[in-house]
Amino acid sequence: MDYAATTLTKALIALLGRDAVLDAETDFRGFTEDWRGRYRGRALCVALPASTEQVAAIVRLCRERSVPILPQGGNTSLCGGAVPDGRNPPVVVNLSRLRRIRRIDPANNSMVVEAGCVLATVQQAAAEAGRLYPVSLGAEGSCQIGGTISTNAGGTGVLRYGNTRDNILGLEVVLPNGDIWDGLTALRKNNTGFDMKHLFIGAEGTLGIVTAAVLKLHPLPLNQAIAWIAPADPAAAVEILSRLQKASGARLSAFEMLNACQMDAVLTHVPNRRNPLPELSPWHVLIELADAAPDDRLARELQETLEAAAEDGLLSDAVLASSEAQRAALWEIRHSVSEANKKAGMGLTTDCSVPVSVVPDFIERATQAVHSIVPDLPIAIVAHMGDGNVHFIPSFSFEDWNALPDREAMAAAMRRGVNDVAHGLDGTFSAEHGIGQTGIGEMARYKSPVELAMMHTLKAAFDPADLFNPGRLLPPRP
Repeated sequence: MDYAATTLTKALIALLGRDAVLDAETDFRGFTEDWRGRYRGRALCVALPASTEQVAAIVRLCRERSVPILPQGGNTSLCGGAVPDGRNPPVVVNLSRLRRIRRIDPANNSMVVEAGCVLATVQQAAAEAGRLYPVSLGAEGSCQIGGTISTNAGGTGVLRYGNTRDNILGLEVVLPNGDIWDGLTALRKNNTGFDMKHLFIGAEGTLGIVTAAVLKLHPLPLNQAIAWIAPADPAAAVEILSRLQKASGARLSAFEMLNACQMDAVLTHVPNRRNPLPELSPWHVLIELADAAPDDRLARELQETLEAAAEDGLLSDAVLASSEAQRAALWEIRHSVSEANKKAGMGLTTDCSVPVSVVPDFIERATQAVHSIVPDLPIAIVAHMGDGNVHFIPSFSFEDWNALPDREAMAAAMRRGVNDVAHGLDGTFSAEHGIGQTGIGEMARYKSPVELAMMHTLKAAFDPADLFNPGRLLPPRP
């Protein structure tokens, strides 16, 4: 460690305390490597602030010395956005100690939380107040609110409640100059100029560090009806989705699709997971209706719609959960996907979004694109079918992956083939995972020069020294 780095580390220790600064590589390895072990880099140190004011002080110290800053939450990114790369080692600012729930206002359907709060903790606190925070995803037991805001996380509730962006009322942000912007308004209507919070949602820490947020809450559903079905194919799934939307409207809260390859990975690699149906079908869909009415109307409504779909040949089998335990077991299958894929081999995760109507066409064309490179390669598919977000995952065994002469070129070719298909169908290559390190080349390929220029202008205005999460989100200027 050189002299400048040493003096900065000493200054951070003086500011935060010895236990809040990790400066030995053996102590901060978990902060410099992603949870799947695919991305790793070097850091100057890891700072663990306990307040917004401490975050601001860290930023000022780093700015004075021109040292990069990498904001970090639960480190659950799938695209390398939360760990260092091979550039100038940054100070990792991990926000896990900012974990207070500052205020819950049930009458206003809002709560103020700090960025280090784990998503599941926030969901539980909202439920105890008789409310719902609807952003839900497989990593909710470890991901943090600041990270979900910085990536505009989606998850399984987008069909009904929208992305994270749709569930944020206000933010508190430390800016690259060390100033603190207090935008913690809990208003639904505030027409006083630029709505600044939206600049930071999805910006992946490149414009500032989110330290607290006002979350939008919803009525807590008292009744759910959930089914696991085997649709004939993706086109049949789209038709069933349409029928459910017509019959149930806003009560339809989830419509998640998995193919047989993905189901097999879950059943094989995650303990205590069982197929809800007698056979492993080519396609599986998890459906949930939710309402505040505590009666069996939802179950009847769901059953009637599915029975009519079965009569029309749209599905071959279905099971409705009859207890809370069965409902939880069905959701556990869906939320086990990431764990299963990590254990199963090298899955090249993609994050495309297309109009719902063309999801079947996307799956067919993307399959052709992948198989033109590696014939018959297994492909795991898990889709937020209700909003058009398809995780299309070409999957290698570890042995086959390690035997490839150029793994990086193979991964790039696979992802490019899939992303080109999405782009050709008026879709996008990134729906909810963010850009991180993986998507920089795709940004340069698919974003227009005008749009990239606008983004670079914003970045230069907020962070002219390019110290906040450099090398993420934006490709270099032409």
